[in-house]
Amino acid sequence: MSEEIAAFDPYALPPEDVRDPPKTWIAALRKIGPGIILAGTIVGSGELILTTSLGARHGFVFLWLILFSCVIKVFVQVELGRYAISSGRPTLGAINELPGRGRRAHWLVWWWFCMMLCTVMQLGGMAGGVGQVLHLAFPHFTQQMSTAVSAGLPGAEQILKVRPEAIWALITCLTAISLIYNGGYRRIEWLTTMIVVSVTIITMLAVVALNWTDFPVHLKDLQNGLELQIPQSGQMAAFAVFGITGVGATELFYYPYWCLEKGYARYVGKADGTVEWERRAQGWIRVMQLDAWISMVVFTISTVAFYILGAAVLHPQNLDPKGTDLIDTLSKMYVGPFGAWTRMLFLIGAGAVLFKTLYLASAANSRLAVDFLVLNRFVSSRDANDRRLLVRRFCAFFPLLAFTYYMLLHDPQLLVKIGGIAQASTLPMIAIVTLYFRYRKVDKQLRPSLMTDILLWIAVISIVFVALFVVPTQIIELVKFMQTIF
Repeated sequence: MSEEIAAFDPYALPPEDVRDPPKTWIAALRKIGPGIILAGTIVGSGELILTTSLGARHGFVFLWLILFSCVIKVFVQVELGRYAISSGRPTLGAINELPGRGRRAHWLVWWWFCMMLCTVMQLGGMAGGVGQVLHLAFPHFTQQMSTAVSAGLPGAEQILKVRPEAIWALITCLTAISLIYNGGYRRIEWLTTMIVVSVTIITMLAVVALNWTDFPVHLKDLQNGLELQIPQSGQMAAFAVFGITGVGATELFYYPYWCLEKGYARYVGKADGTVEWERRAQGWIRVMQLDAWISMVVFTISTVAFYILGAAVLHPQNLDPKGTDLIDTLSKMYVGPFGAWTRMLFLIGAGAVLFKTLYLASAANSRLAVDFLVLNRFVSSRDANDRRLLVRRFCAFFPLLAFTYYMLLHDPQLLVKIGGIAQASTLPMIAIVTLYFRYRKVDKQLRPSLMTDILLWIAVISIVFVALFVVPTQIIELVKFMQTIF
């Protein structure tokens, strides 16, 4: 059985796969990858749509909070990775061993399943967002495709007349399926690295280039944004910032799976308490930590860049991206400072940002969904090949489900809000579970330093505190928002 197929079974720890950890930083850098995939998932609708909108509404005032949010949650991510590597258990498998398990899987495993169904709505919003992007970029081609489809399916004519981007959204989902259906970890890592690096560089250059436009970023603006202040009128916005930036609940569930599929736990081998096992575990955990912190730098740069673009360009013009004009308004971040020629560049970049999150989240959800079915004994999985076939089916299912959500609810911002509430409700749960793993499950020889523990507690307390305020408010806002569109 090939290593690529074996990777689909997160519980497999064959002794022949045991490897010594890299001895130098250069060698360790060649072994990173899960964090880059995670960065690709993180920098999506939240950063492009919600973070930019926040900058458009409030200016630079929340810059410090975005930086804090991006950094502090990584300590939760690292501890989940630590336990996964040392135990060989992915997120759902580890949660299933918590006290309180029912006749089938643990109730928190079922909670994840419900959250996942809601977050697929976010993917529907991304598919619709890409559809809007491509329709704005190629309106004449949209008309040609709509005419051809209407000729073959007369019932689709009315739908495409009202929502011409729908055909692009479908093409987007089918493209995502084609990329992940037969693709294992290596293809996903390679493709994501290319897109993430390209988008990050382009976004950074756009921010730097603002200094030669009518919307320069002044040092005093950045200094004001780094002051620890929360305006009285922006308290709920501050809580929302913490919830939408950095590592979210879905990414915390995803990360251990990508670490295991990369091979970290297989390289460590089964925990046998020997000195050699402890040495391997510590070495590969250090590689995972390097991976997590490099990814943090990447997604923090992108998040801050989008926020600064919103604060520097959209805020002075009183432009607020929302509704069906969402993408068109966001494009003014580039058109206003740099000229009309950059509109196409933005549309391509925005489409890439949303699309990569769509296919990465679909790929990750497919792996967790198979684990969910196996843990509940809804299906039997005899070996890694069985899991691979099930994962492939879900890789086709989730993009199509996302498209269905979009066609039913049609508003990208609404879909993102629903998924955001589900994530905000789940984030404190997975954070508290992480504390349980840290103090009750991780081998004593592999436990983190005192300073790491302190920062982990700060992260967990911050997450729980913010969720207590954000979730009820978001639910109320969602109800009001839905009343305005239905």
